Amino acid sequence: MTAEDVLSIVALARQAGTDIWIGGGWGIDALVGAQTRPHGDLDVMHRQEQEPALVAALAAAGFTETLDWRPVRFVVAHADGLEIDLHPLVFAEDGSAEQSSLEPGKPFAYPASCFVTGTVGGSAVPCLSAEQQVYFHQGYDPRDRDLHDMAQLRDRFGIATHF
Repeated sequence: MTAEDVLSIVALARQAGTDIWIGGGWGIDALVGAQTRPHGDLDVMHRQEQEPALVAALAAAGFTETLDWRPVRFVVAHADGLEIDLHPLVFAEDGSAEQSSLEPGKPFAYPASCFVTGTVGGSAVPCLSAEQQVYFHQGYDPRDRDLHDMAQLRDRFGIATHF
């Protein structure tokens, strides 16, 4: 997944009239303002009520669903190897959101302040805040890429991480 691929997917979502935010590794690189490592996929948060329009736009661009764990997440892939991990969000009036989890009654919380703007390939993109990224990198044994990503946030923002 290249920066150009990310920008193409962001443009596709905008053209479909849908709101998305980048998370995961590309989300961290968006916060830092530069690609710091290779990425195998793109993590995208989206408004659950806009999912039909987003899925239709992705399908028209050649993406097909390869994993369905709704309402928690689902994955679409393209024949050229691109993969998008989609996370449906339900928004409250105050701008905060929740994402279902595999534990019923324990959704993932997204405070309104976590929806920010970063930069990919010199272009502004919607993404998740550094604090939200740290929140999502808890409760599991980190992989090398997780260690790398948290180091980027510590170096850039001076925030504490748990690994």
